[in-house]
Amino acid sequence: MKLKLDENIDMRVMTLLQLAGHDVATVPGQGLSSAPNKELIEVCRNENRCLITCDRGFGNRLKYSPTNYSGIVIIRLPSRFNFTNWREAIETLINGLETADVTGQLWIIQRGTVQEYQAIKSEEEN
Repeated sequence: MKLKLDENIDMRVMTLLQLAGHDVATVPGQGLSSAPNKELIEVCRNENRCLITCDRGFGNRLKYSPTNYSGIVIIRLPSRFNFTNWREAIETLINGLETADVTGQLWIIQRGTVQEYQAIKSEEEN
C-alpha cells in the first residue's frame, strides 16, 4: 500500500512499514512540513496515499470524509510515550493492513487495536 507519514510520526517506524512491503513517503521528505492540513490531504489524494498521522483534526469526518481518500490513519499514543509505543502502534497498523482495506476509511489506532470508521452520511443521503 502507498502510505504517507505525517511530520508528527517517528520516522524510525518507516523501516518497519517498508519491510512489510509498503511504499512509504514522508511529509518532511517531500518538503511539506508545516503545510496546512487541507494541502497535505490533497497531496495524499493526488498520490493515492493513505495518510498516517497523530493529528486528531483529520478525524473530523465531516471535514475530511474518508471516502474521498486512500485512507486516513490516526495514531493515538499514551501521554508519555516511547519508541516501544510507536513500534506497537505500527505493528498494529501493519497487521490491520494485512487483513483489511483502509481505502475510504478512517482508522484510529490505540492500545493495540484498530477502530474503523466510515464516512458520515449527510442528511441528503439518508
